[in-house]
Amino acid sequence: MLEPAYQVDVVIVGAGIAGLSAAHRLTSAGVTTAVLEAAPYAGGRMSTEKVDGFRLDRIGQLLSTSYPELRLTPGLDALAVRRFAPGVLLHRDGRAQRALPPAGGGGARGARGALHVVRALAGAPRGAAGTPGRTAAPVGGAVDQARLGAALGRIAATPVERILARPEMPAGQALAQRGVPARTIDGFLRPLLAALLCDPELSTSSRCADLALRAFASGRLCVPEGGAEMLPELLARGLPPGTVRTGVRVTSVSTTRVSTAEHGEIHCRAVLLATDARAAAELLPGLRVPDFHPVTVVHHTTDDPAAAFSAGTSLLLDADRGGPVAHTAVLSNVDPSRAPAGRVLISSTVLGPPPQGVDTAVRIHLSRLYGTSTRRWETLAVHHTPEAVPAMRPPHDLRRPVRLLAGLYVCGDHRDTSTVQGALHSAHRAASAILADLGAAGSMHTADPTPTLPRAA
Repeated sequence: MLEPAYQVDVVIVGAGIAGLSAAHRLTSAGVTTAVLEAAPYAGGRMSTEKVDGFRLDRIGQLLSTSYPELRLTPGLDALAVRRFAPGVLLHRDGRAQRALPPAGGGGARGARGALHVVRALAGAPRGAAGTPGRTAAPVGGAVDQARLGAALGRIAATPVERILARPEMPAGQALAQRGVPARTIDGFLRPLLAALLCDPELSTSSRCADLALRAFASGRLCVPEGGAEMLPELLARGLPPGTVRTGVRVTSVSTTRVSTAEHGEIHCRAVLLATDARAAAELLPGLRVPDFHPVTVVHHTTDDPAAAFSAGTSLLLDADRGGPVAHTAVLSNVDPSRAPAGRVLISSTVLGPPPQGVDTAVRIHLSRLYGTSTRRWETLAVHHTPEAVPAMRPPHDLRRPVRLLAGLYVCGDHRDTSTVQGALHSAHRAASAILADLGAAGSMHTADPTPTLPRAA
């Protein structure tokens, strides 16, 4: 029974995937919860725009089938994902080759495997993503390939806690210190980690980079069927009616109440901030605001069959860094629900500040990557998000405290890794801490013990 002074047990500020997944865990434990969202819709950065039957992600973060929280989060058991072809396509020196992770996706078999680089899509036009003919391996010779394949196999089998215990430095520096040849870093690891972490400069913490490589080596890259919005939509759909309230602006918080611009004060037993890092720091001055990686996603459509078939269902990476596009895919091949029947959707990601005339620059670059003219391609949308992905430069605390004070908590990808996995995992930690502090039945015994607000939380 609630005490009369409380209107709800827990107020969650922010209806992104972190806030919604925390709400699922709390309501499942019998804790009454209200989720307040300032925007007119739930989902935060995991949103999808609908244009003429196309479903266009604003950021388009990649998922991996190896993410544990996709399987462990209540409400996401109905999530359908569409997988890319195994590995990635690497475009270098006018050619593209498929780079496959170790056979078996890790473990003992993966450790004995090699990173296989094979000719992609034989029969495609010269210069396209499937250029036939003899090509040079972007990861060096056979010895380099075997070493890299063995390393990926080992990292796939390495427990996460062992990775977190390794010395930390920028990813590029760590790779060089491990003796990875520069041609392997620039020809494979840099474009791959740029796609996974939105950091082409490899300034990310080496621990975070190792976790990303572990996910790549032990799973398959994928996207949610129907668009990124399907994650928050499924989470919101599974909550009790009236739990999520959009269009509610929170102006201040404490351990026992939340003040809103529209509805006055809401009294509660605990508050969980599940907003982005900047919004959280505005409500709680003193919280750390990280740097961010800007991301621009450009969506095109065409009736040109060459574009539809040249890359198949592969994620195509530019190892040359010969233009603004870091990676691109014919997304309608991967997930047909994202485009009307008979239409093609090409989604391309630009990292960093977008160049002047970004659409023109992207078209020129894509014409080289796909080996076909892009003049008649139709631009559906250009989505630029200046603060898309929190930077994870060393030192980076992957278990940043979620419990600030008894009754006051915070979660989101800025408290963990800057991925969907990190957002969901931080929500898991926060819900565990809340349940432990409230003494709720079924508490999930992984509470964060931090008792006070740190100076650089």
